Amino acid sequence: MGNIQLTARFLIHQGKVEEFKSLASQCMDIVREKEKDTTLQYDWYFNEHNNECVVRETYADSNAVLIHVGNLGALLAGFLEISDFYPEIYGSPSEDLMNAVAAMNPKIYSFYQGI
Repeated sequence: MGNIQLTARFLIHQGKVEEFKSLASQCMDIVREKEKDTTLQYDWYFNEHNNECVVRETYADSNAVLIHVGNLGALLAGFLEISDFYPEIYGSPSEDLMNAVAAMNPKIYSFYQGI
C-alpha cells in the first residue's frame, strides 16, 4: 500500500472559531505524541476570514489513517458540532479504511499520474 493523502475542509460556524482552534491544538498535540512514525504531513490552514480551515494530511498507509481516526475520534465529534466537514481522500484506501469513514461521506480520488 502507498501513502494516503487527505484534505479535511471545515466551514466553521459563526462565533465558533476560538473553540475550533482549541480543538485543533488538541489534535496537533495528539498527533505529535502518538503518530510520529505514521503521520507524514499534518498542516492546518485558515482563510483570511478565519471561517474556513483546510487540513492537508499525508499518512504512511490506510492503517495509519485508521490509527489517526481512532486517536482523534472524540475531538472529531466536537468539530462536527461547530463546523461543516468535507473530507477528501487521495490514493488507494483499503476496504477497512473505507468502511471506517463511510459515514463521513468522503470524496475519493484515485491517482492518475504525477512526478
